[in-house]
Amino acid sequence: MEKNQFVNGLKAGLSIAIGYFPVALTFGLLAKTAGLSIIEATAMSMFVYAGAAQYISLSLISKAVDPLLIVLNTFIVNIRHFLMTASLNEKMQPAPKWVKAIYSFGITDESFSVLATGREGKISTPFAFGVNLIAYGSWVSFTAIGHVVGANLPLFLQAAMSIALYAMFVGLLVPSMKGNRKVVMLAGLAAAIHSFFYFTGLLSTGWAILVATLVSSIVIEMVYVRRGKTPDAQYNRKGEA
Repeated sequence: MEKNQFVNGLKAGLSIAIGYFPVALTFGLLAKTAGLSIIEATAMSMFVYAGAAQYISLSLISKAVDPLLIVLNTFIVNIRHFLMTASLNEKMQPAPKWVKAIYSFGITDESFSVLATGREGKISTPFAFGVNLIAYGSWVSFTAIGHVVGANLPLFLQAAMSIALYAMFVGLLVPSMKGNRKVVMLAGLAAAIHSFFYFTGLLSTGWAILVATLVSSIVIEMVYVRRGKTPDAQYNRKGEA
């Protein structure tokens, strides 16, 4: 039974693995252009395993930012995982804490979506391991492949690929801004705060990103809470209607 659940998890996570292919491949390629060795790039995917945070880290590493700031930025970007794993814990079958700690490491936005939605009853531990294993394996292996591909590109193409990092951030941001005023406000305020620190030179790049992220998140959330636009408030109004 447990073996069947594990296999079902692998099947359910296959779509994640396929989706990770171009993103992890690009990360490996950009890691090469940023000066990371194949061991360093692959180790980052193995031990950090956080797509957006890894891309941000590449830009900070290329600017020789203090490693402590890179760690802090990674923490801030991934702080949502506390909420995701806490929510998922309510849906999981009982298991020892050390087992939960292992599969919690593999929780990403995509794996959380597969595990937390569309399933009735409690989620088995083997199923969670199946989903996480195939997704994790895809991300790590395609990172290494991307680095190898990048190492074999002509030098002028390797240098040109540095712009792809910023293009990817724009590609991730713009679709989420469509029809979502909160995201537009958040991105606009964060950009304004970061630009202020960048042009005035009051903070280094790493600190400027960290402060802009925190301040913009807190300010926009306070605005929406004050206006009664929290998810709970919206839900209650719909229920009353």
